[in-house]
Amino acid sequence: MVLAEGGDSPRIAVSPPSPQVMIVSDSPETIDGLQAYFAGVGIQACSARSLRSAVAVPPGTTALVVFPDEFPMAEIVVALVALHEEQPNVLLLLVTAHPHHFARLSRSGQTAHPILLPKPVFGWTIVDAIRMHGEPVS
Repeated sequence: MVLAEGGDSPRIAVSPPSPQVMIVSDSPETIDGLQAYFAGVGIQACSARSLRSAVAVPPGTTALVVFPDEFPMAEIVVALVALHEEQPNVLLLLVTAHPHHFARLSRSGQTAHPILLPKPVFGWTIVDAIRMHGEPVS
């Protein structure tokens, strides 16, 4: 919060809300490491170790960071289609060693157009994509 002077009285400039992110990974190490990194840069994060949980995105979630290589492809497709139907404004980031598998899916129109991040990816690359996306959805 910053005080800004102008006119007859001081005004308070309020910072935009911090992004809220859900991490979907079957790896506890990935979840722990990414949650710690996000906390260090002011991003609130929760996690899910199953795709079913990922479809139930908490209100106010800005982005979903999914590691799809850890799940069967058929389950990923079903979850991404369901997510798009339930939460079409949530930013979807897929961190994968096989981005070409998901390029076709994003062009199908059945899912949101995910941002494909080829492995390995640095935490700040994920953070930049989230911050560029904008405001949380309600």
